[in-house]
Amino acid sequence: MRYQLKVGVLAFALAAPFISPAAGASEGSNGTKASQPSSAQAKELSWTNVPTKTIAAQGVDFAYRELGTRNGGVPLVLLNHLAAVLDNWDPRVVDGMAAKHHVIVFDNRGVGASSGSPKNLMEQMADDAVIFIKAMGFKQVDLLGFSMGGMIAQEIVLKEPQLVRKMILAGTGPAGGEGISTVARVANYDLLRGLMTGQDPKQFLFFTRTPNGIEAGKAFLARLKERSEDRDKDISASAYVAQLQALGAWGQKKPADLSVVKHPVLVVNGDHDRMVPTTDSRDLARRLPNSTLIIYPDAGHGGVFQFHADFVPKALEFLAR
Repeated sequence: MRYQLKVGVLAFALAAPFISPAAGASEGSNGTKASQPSSAQAKELSWTNVPTKTIAAQGVDFAYRELGTRNGGVPLVLLNHLAAVLDNWDPRVVDGMAAKHHVIVFDNRGVGASSGSPKNLMEQMADDAVIFIKAMGFKQVDLLGFSMGGMIAQEIVLKEPQLVRKMILAGTGPAGGEGISTVARVANYDLLRGLMTGQDPKQFLFFTRTPNGIEAGKAFLARLKERSEDRDKDISASAYVAQLQALGAWGQKKPADLSVVKHPVLVVNGDHDRMVPTTDSRDLARRLPNSTLIIYPDAGHGGVFQFHADFVPKALEFLAR
C-alpha cells in the first residue's frame, strides 16, 4: 500500500495538468458566498456559467454550484469521482438533469475550493456529505454518485436512510468488490500513460480504445472545457492520496448488507469498465432489492458521459416514477 501511495504522489505530480482541463479558481470560490442571480439571469444559467458559492458547516466552507432551483421537488445531489472537482462533471449531464430538477454539486472537505483536511475513508466522506446536505436545509435528497461518489452514496443511505429518496449509482460497485482495492494502480498507470502520450488520462480511464470510445472521450473532454471562468481549484496531492487510501480501504472492506436498502436505485455502467469492473455494477444491482441495471455497449467507466443523450432521459424517468 505504501508503494502504491508513493507512486500515486509521483504520478499526480507529473500528470496534474491533465486532471482538470483549464482549471484555476476565480472569485466565486474564495470562501465568500456568491450573490444570487436575478430571475432573468437564472433562466440563462447553465453548468458553464452558474456561479460557485460556499456554505459554512461544522468548520468547513463547502464550495458548491446549483441549478434548477425553480424546479422545486426533491433536490438531486451529485457526488464526484476520484481526483475530481466541480468542473469534472459533464455539462450535458448536469444541464440535462437540471432541466427538471434542483441539482447541487459540491466539493467535499479538503477537495477543490472546499476548506479543511481531506478524509481518507468513504464513511468519513459520507459524513461530510451529510453535513453539507443538512447545512443546505434539505430534509430529503436524491443522490447521483459516480465512481467513488457511488461508494459515498452507499454509505450515506446506510447511515441515514431517511435522508435519501432515490439513488443513481454509476460506474461503481459494492464494498469489497472485485478490483476496487487496485483502482490506485489502474489510475496511476493511466496518469503516466496520459503523460507519455500527451493525452488526458481520462481518455484511457473512462473510455474504451475502440474508435467509438476514443471519439466519445475527445467529445467529453471538449465539453469539460466549455466553462472558461470561475473554474474550481485542482485537487491537491494530499487530497488525491487520501482518496486513494479510501478506495483501498473500501476495496478490502467486508461487504455491507445492501438488502436493507429498500430505496429505488438505478445502477449504470459501461460494459468494459477498467477502473471499477463492470461485474461489480452487476453485483451491486443484484444486492440491492429495488434496483434497475443499465449496461452501455462499447463503453467504459464513463459510460454515462459517452451515452449522455440516452442516460439523462432514463435518469429523469427513473426519478419521476
